[in-house]
Amino acid sequence: MSSYFDERNEKTLAAISDILETMPDFAREFNVGISMRTMPLTRLGYLRDIRVFCDYLTKRKFKGTFIVDLTVEHLAQVTPTDVEAFIDYLSSYTIDGKKHSCKEHAKERKVSSLRAMFKYFYKRERIDQDVMTKVDTPKIHLKPIVRLDVNEVADILDEAESGENLPGRQKSFHDATAVRDEAMLSLFLGTGIRISECVGLNRTDINFEDNSFVVTRKGGNTSILYFSEEVADALRKYLDWLDNQITEGTPFGKRIYDRDALFISNKGGRITPRAVQMMVKKYAKVITPFKKITPHKLRSTYGTNLYHETHDIFVVADVLGHKDVNTTRKHYAAMSEDIRRDVVNKVKLRDKDEPPSDTDTPDEEQ
Repeated sequence: MSSYFDERNEKTLAAISDILETMPDFAREFNVGISMRTMPLTRLGYLRDIRVFCDYLTKRKFKGTFIVDLTVEHLAQVTPTDVEAFIDYLSSYTIDGKKHSCKEHAKERKVSSLRAMFKYFYKRERIDQDVMTKVDTPKIHLKPIVRLDVNEVADILDEAESGENLPGRQKSFHDATAVRDEAMLSLFLGTGIRISECVGLNRTDINFEDNSFVVTRKGGNTSILYFSEEVADALRKYLDWLDNQITEGTPFGKRIYDRDALFISNKGGRITPRAVQMMVKKYAKVITPFKKITPHKLRSTYGTNLYHETHDIFVVADVLGHKDVNTTRKHYAAMSEDIRRDVVNKVKLRDKDEPPSDTDTPDEEQ
């Protein structure tokens, strides 16, 4: 059986090998040292961020030194001021001839990568101090939570089914993917899974006996999640349709070459994350043109709705696969206004049914 995650890891490991060719020896040591407790995608992200930092050092602190010639001894000379200057530099910089600009979250991620690297070499006594303990994390301004309202959830599923309001060209291709799109949107909105988790699903992961499915979580762990009968109906309808495409030998069916994947692209292979993003954008643009809805926003929609129903953040965190409950908070943070409105009359200053007695006297003014 083909595994989306195995194939993704192979490609990521190849990318790691390529980027290490352009980096110092200590980057290879760091990559090997953390390989037992991190996924390849995480390590690739670290290395990309660290390469930007190494490039900065050769331009500002160790001028004339090539990136590949940097050593741990160079890292030992880095000061908190150097790191703070690097964070400011990230607002607009050039590497490999391309200009880049980092916003708050991108800066935070790069600082996190540096923290991991300096902590690694400090714990192994390769440097005398962990300079990152003296560097503050860039301040992050929380953005308003974007999600679908209840009526918009129904509308986007209806649009996926009918394609009634799609532009001409999209409408002409709608019949070829309508059943698949409705099933995929139902799964997103009914379980809150990530885009990679959805793309990585195989047909054998679905169990209709108890409406459950096996999902490979971020980090590589697997979990069993459950879906409603409404989602089950959409999935059954899609799988029946897909089987017909294969057995009847229609033009679409002839191109199906991945018989393991749950969700198939127009070309017959496992659907890609990019294709899923474009699918969600296509329907969301019709239903709610002023909201930028992505697969992750569908996840936020589910998280918010689940919290509304359970009022238990730990349940939401478990279902969404969050290791830290603070990560979950942003999925329902937008509910704070509703909560503030609901609690207005919860605290009583006096019982309105009983007028104050004559013996009650106000406190004297101080």
